[in-house]
Amino acid sequence: MDVTNRFDRRQALKTGASVAGFALLASSVPALAQRAKGPAEVPVDELMKVGDLPDLSIGSDTAKVTVVEYASMTCGHCMAFHTKVFPELKKKYVDTGKVRFVFREFPLDPRAFAASMLARCAGPDKSLNMIDALFDTQEQWAFVRENPTPKLFEIAKQAGFTQESFDKCLTDQKLLDQLTAVHTRAAEVFGVNATPSFFINGKRLQAAPNVEEFDKVIEPLLAQG
Repeated sequence: MDVTNRFDRRQALKTGASVAGFALLASSVPALAQRAKGPAEVPVDELMKVGDLPDLSIGSDTAKVTVVEYASMTCGHCMAFHTKVFPELKKKYVDTGKVRFVFREFPLDPRAFAASMLARCAGPDKSLNMIDALFDTQEQWAFVRENPTPKLFEIAKQAGFTQESFDKCLTDQKLLDQLTAVHTRAAEVFGVNATPSFFINGKRLQAAPNVEEFDKVIEPLLAQG
């Protein structure tokens, strides 16, 4: 899914009487659809630099291979990867200590920003589970014509949110700034212009994100001395 929209600081979702509004962008983010194709490989040290927003990751910190994904919560291809491909990839590589998997946000639209904010506000121990829940229910909130707030709140309540914490999260300017910074750095430094985008030890996965294509890149790295 290519990025085609130019985001504006003042853009927000109407959320109904119970929520004042989603403060969804801290600064203007450039449209990326016309950017040149990103590099095939990026420096690992640069890719793994820790910013203000800690990475969401699973797997051993000493794993030989690190997979970094940039994803948008409203991306259908990202949903398909997380619901159909990732469980097998996790079982084969992450659960066995061979791969550390890092999830990074690359929101494509206001609803994606809102969902990413909620996942972060759930807390470090619940963020990835919240992401799974949001992908599992994506069609119920990401693409509907009506106000998505009630469904998002319904999902958030299962992670322990109250109405107060839900509203507070979606108006957290600092968090919005941090997510925007992750998005901007991914685009400007690593050439990310579509989701999902994967880097395996710094090498961009150019093929379709299925287990077989990951195998082709990961197995040779694991075999290295």
